[in-house]
Amino acid sequence: MKEREAGNGEQGTKVPRSYSAVRRSRSPAPAVCLTIAGSDSGGGAGIQADLKTFAALGVHGTSAITALTAQNTQGVTAVHPVPMRHLIAELDAVFDDFAVTAVKTGMLGDARTVHCVARELARRKPRWLVVDPVMIATSGARLLDPSAVRVLIERLIPLADLLTPNLPEAEALTGIAIHTSRDGERAGAMLRDFGARAVLLKGGHGHGREVVDRWFDARGTFEIRNRRLPFDAHGTGCTLSSALAAELAKGRSLRVAARRAIAFVQRALAHAYVPGLTPLRVLDQRAR
Repeated sequence: MKEREAGNGEQGTKVPRSYSAVRRSRSPAPAVCLTIAGSDSGGGAGIQADLKTFAALGVHGTSAITALTAQNTQGVTAVHPVPMRHLIAELDAVFDDFAVTAVKTGMLGDARTVHCVARELARRKPRWLVVDPVMIATSGARLLDPSAVRVLIERLIPLADLLTPNLPEAEALTGIAIHTSRDGERAGAMLRDFGARAVLLKGGHGHGREVVDRWFDARGTFEIRNRRLPFDAHGTGCTLSSALAAELAKGRSLRVAARRAIAFVQRALAHAYVPGLTPLRVLDQRAR
């Protein structure tokens, strides 16, 4: 902390400025968001995509890393879970210093990590919680142990303001095979019964000319449709959930945040590029 000279004539005496004085001297700070997720060494998804999205949407991004992955556009080659003691230290470091408005969770990896994150979030009580139940990477690598699914349903999802599964994740959580709109409605209703205030069932893994995202909350349901693009992309789910957290942190309602976040992902997809040796594209989250 900066220090100032004492005004009592004592040479060399330093008096620390108070935190309140420092805060009064600063420009207004942006809202603070926290991502609790895994690191993607290829920069296309995970913590990296989340922080790029936070920056693009004008919020201050903080992070607690749950696992270190070795991955690129070709796939995931290794996963190293962060020790629980260190994960708790990361969460304490963020919550003890920052007024966190919105949290998003992504890759949690195993049941122990899910349990830890749920316990800490129940204790810290952030204003908004977006749960992205990351289970399988774009490459097909499993990112959540099967044993963790029950803990996710029982401990973390009931804390969520918004749950954002894709179709395979919704099938794994509910046991419902989703082939039709009716199947999606049944799955959405069951997911809400797990305790989340709202569910955004993402349609990117579906078929047809349009991607149909379905919204479920206490007021009812609606669909958001966008043209399906003719390429595979990496990091769409991470970008969407972090955009949702950012919009909520800035004061949007859940439904408005959903529409704005989906529009943000569509812009990022429109400028997606190929950074590696495979045709897989990553999103360009830069503000426009």
